[in-house]
Amino acid sequence: MRGHPGVNDSRDRFQHVLDRLSTKAVDDYYNPYRLLEWPDSLPDDMWWMSPELTTTHGTAVAAGLSEAQLRALSKYESLNFYSLNVHGIRDLLIEVTRRIHTSGYEEPSRFFHHFIGEENEHMWFFAEFCLRYGGRIYRQQPAGERAAPQRKETESLLVFVRILVFEELVDHFNSLMARDTRLHDTVRAINRIHHQDESRHIAFGRELVGLLFEDVRRTADEGELDAVAAYVRRYMTYSFESLYNPRVYRDAGLDDPLGVRRKLLDSPERAELERSVFHRTRTYLERTGLLR
Repeated sequence: MRGHPGVNDSRDRFQHVLDRLSTKAVDDYYNPYRLLEWPDSLPDDMWWMSPELTTTHGTAVAAGLSEAQLRALSKYESLNFYSLNVHGIRDLLIEVTRRIHTSGYEEPSRFFHHFIGEENEHMWFFAEFCLRYGGRIYRQQPAGERAAPQRKETESLLVFVRILVFEELVDHFNSLMARDTRLHDTVRAINRIHHQDESRHIAFGRELVGLLFEDVRRTADEGELDAVAAYVRRYMTYSFESLYNPRVYRDAGLDDPLGVRRKLLDSPERAELERSVFHRTRTYLERTGLLR
């Protein structure tokens, strides 16, 4: 994040974005503990998430289930999705808190305060939903191989790329479910509130990732840039496949939950859903040069 000749325009733009997003964060501030209403229970037979967003939608697995079974499955899919939000937010808070008011992060620290406060509140209401209406927060699936290039600058870049990928993934779902009139008002409300804040976080994240990548690209060789791109692709795949949780299929009463997961991951519908979810993200990462 330190200044270099030839990047003044990018840094001026970053300052402008920080000012605009910080002002909007103050203007849009709300108290989620007072804003959200929590019914004692939600109907078991409702759609808990938009059916088009469920992992079985349009697949051979879904064709073998009744609508009642698909609605029941949507409950556990939604609980897994909000559980992923809880785990993802906790992880990003750890990384951002490590960097706030440290050398090289003097400028973004102004917005980090809004970011940390809002993300903490998001984690609370997603956890509250899971515990109230599902009695659990699903465990996070192992990430597998997460080794990244060792340079400090590259490590920091990949931290904020992971945050951006996570936020763009969940915001795709939030924005659609916030508008879906088939869903309960409580479900729509938490998705709408999260989308409102995430739109600012994504705008901030894209600007920050762009600057961090400029710093890395100035000193990296082709091998390191290829390693960065490969890592980002692996992380995007891992993030998307976290939606396919065998515990969800088990809790919904499906036989052979691991087999169901493998069948769904191998289906053409999974590939199409992943392209749709990450379309804007991939376009941005290719435009910046991160994905080569």
